[in-house]
Amino acid sequence: MSFPGGRRVPVRAERVRTERLELVPLRVEHAREMAGVLADPGLHVFIGGEPLDEDGLRARYERLVGGSGEAGVSWCNWVLRVRSGGQLAGTVQATVRGRETAEIAWVVGTAWQGRGFASEAARALVALLGRAGVGTVVAHIHPGHHASAAVATAAGLAPTGEVQDGETVWRGTAPAPER
Repeated sequence: MSFPGGRRVPVRAERVRTERLELVPLRVEHAREMAGVLADPGLHVFIGGEPLDEDGLRARYERLVGGSGEAGVSWCNWVLRVRSGGQLAGTVQATVRGRETAEIAWVVGTAWQGRGFASEAARALVALLGRAGVGTVVAHIHPGHHASAAVATAAGLAPTGEVQDGETVWRGTAPAPER
């Protein structure tokens, strides 16, 4: 989609339903519940940092919801809501540059791991990006993080052999929108 004059409409987070999840566009109000979901320090072993409390997460979500502020770059963030019970279980995100490339990431709370939620959400995210016309999808994964490597594989990405900041670059092509 383009604006008059040929400018492209930025990719935006929209609600997506999968078999077991609903990807809900991030709101600042999600910080309260997400602080508990993301409280396990073990989630930060590969990504660094420490869990944020509700106030810290609220400040982070305010920045994310505010957008990148960079022309042609969209920050798209979702929380993962488990459809069967309504609880939040994690997040997925995409930083979209133009329509050429999207860098994606995911995190699922410890209590929700091992159920395939990250793979389900990542597949839905890549499909959404494809429908939006994004061509290439990239993820950066620590070489020892086998669970994230499995998620990337499920989403159609493959390791490239490139390393950036100690993480392996995974890349795939988002499925083209059906015409």
